[in-house]
Amino acid sequence: MNRCFFSQLLTLGAGLFAARSTGATDTDDRAELTDPAHSAAPSDLPVTVSDFIAQAATRLPRASFEYVTTGSEDEVTLRDNVEAFRRIRVLPPLLHGVSTTDLSTTVLGQKISMPVLLAPVAALRMLHPQGVLASARAAASANTICAASSSALNGVEEIAQASDGPKWLQLYVPRQRAVAQRLVARAEAAGFSAIVVTVDLGERKDADLRNRFTVPKDMLLKHLQDIGYTHLTDRSSHMDLIEFNAAAWDISLNMDFFKWLRGLTRLPILLKGVLSADAARQAVDLGLNGIVVSNHGGRRLDGMPASIDVLSDVVQAVDGEIEILMDGGIRRGGDVMKALALGAKAVMIGRPQAWALAAGGEKGVRRVLDILRDELTNAMIASGCSSVEAVNSSLLRT
Repeated sequence: MNRCFFSQLLTLGAGLFAARSTGATDTDDRAELTDPAHSAAPSDLPVTVSDFIAQAATRLPRASFEYVTTGSEDEVTLRDNVEAFRRIRVLPPLLHGVSTTDLSTTVLGQKISMPVLLAPVAALRMLHPQGVLASARAAASANTICAASSSALNGVEEIAQASDGPKWLQLYVPRQRAVAQRLVARAEAAGFSAIVVTVDLGERKDADLRNRFTVPKDMLLKHLQDIGYTHLTDRSSHMDLIEFNAAAWDISLNMDFFKWLRGLTRLPILLKGVLSADAARQAVDLGLNGIVVSNHGGRRLDGMPASIDVLSDVVQAVDGEIEILMDGGIRRGGDVMKALALGAKAVMIGRPQAWALAAGGEKGVRRVLDILRDELTNAMIASGCSSVEAVNSSLLRT
């Protein structure tokens, strides 16, 4: 295997991949979701998260679709993220009926309409011309938070200007600390309200190797310039940019980095990639503000536990000292309720967002949020929960 290509796959597991010459361009005339008011086939309108998968598959090149949809190696963790929710049974109390429910909650002091956030997903611009900009607008319409990846292929100022809704920046850390420092300062100045640092890095996905994912030169150059490597120009060859990119990121973060970051910004900091009680306590000891229980959607080391299976351990270890979110395997509103019952403040959706974006742009992401909202409302009413605060572990049989 080409050494530079493999190095890019390993280092840029942060998500800087797209199929060569197969991604969306800014001038794509992308079909939107079917509207039953203007269609003879109302069933084409997605009614579940799974419906978006089939639509995304027809609208994306195979390599781009597999980049989003597949997991690491044998995909044990990818499958288990979903199946673990199915193993949890709900046993609602009798004679405790409610007719309405309030889904609103707060995350890091920000009031949102429901406990579902958009997770950071890399390379969204390769799935739809508007990419993370469309996601940010959809999140604002739904009155929730968009956590934007620094590898989404749009700059922080572009993302900030896309909507007035609350946004977090998920940070893949430039190896050059001066570049990282400026990026954090830019995010703070642009109005982002939190920094999410993903620490479960490194990726090996068979589909990406077979499809030989690489970022087209123009997008890779813009991405690196947006991060802060402004000395790069289009005079560099594509291979020069790939080699520069492979060495540009710090994939060996440790506690010293978080001490440095904590001293750099007043923004809340969340640690994404926690799967154990010990790691959760480290986040507390570092003075961080939140944890995202996550195995990176089964895209990293295969064989790690499902996020929902370790959530209660993390909750017990933290004991309310910092807020806990989770991602991985959310496909139904009932899954959201199960995560809340086990102690999560809210959940984040990655693949459902990406599939919906590919299927219908901003309208698609708004639709998938509406679906999860409706399903969660139904699950909570059926379980006798008049508010998010009323959801607790007594509802579950694990």
